[in-house]
Amino acid sequence: MSYRSTWRFARISPRKARLVTDLIRGKPVDEAQSLLKFSKKRAAVMVGKVLATAVANADVKEADKDDLYVSTCFCDAGPIIKRMQPKDRGKSYAIMKRTCHITVEVDEGAERRQREAREKKRNRRSSKPAAPAAMEAAKA
Repeated sequence: MSYRSTWRFARISPRKARLVTDLIRGKPVDEAQSLLKFSKKRAAVMVGKVLATAVANADVKEADKDDLYVSTCFCDAGPIIKRMQPKDRGKSYAIMKRTCHITVEVDEGAERRQREAREKKRNRRSSKPAAPAAMEAAKA
């Protein structure tokens, strides 16, 4: 089961927040939290809070905290706060203060699923028989 948490209208550009969300996607929760803790990005603090909330939601539903991983993590653009900066000769330039919606979803059982997928991929590679045309060419 997945557990979701969202921070809406976060006062950071979605472009900057996406750098951090891409960093933790697919990682186990412990590894993701340590990556965010030592990241120098300002968005890492915000994404870390959302991740902590998602883990708390999972804890309330009595999920195994050791088996959690970040299943989906994304950042959507929110409304833009528009301000004007006065300039010389009566001009004014627009200032776009961008906001975003940060969403983190954690799920149970990542390691098991990833291990099974890797084993299945290995088995597919090793169990493929040689092509019949190639075998006949080798005999001749």
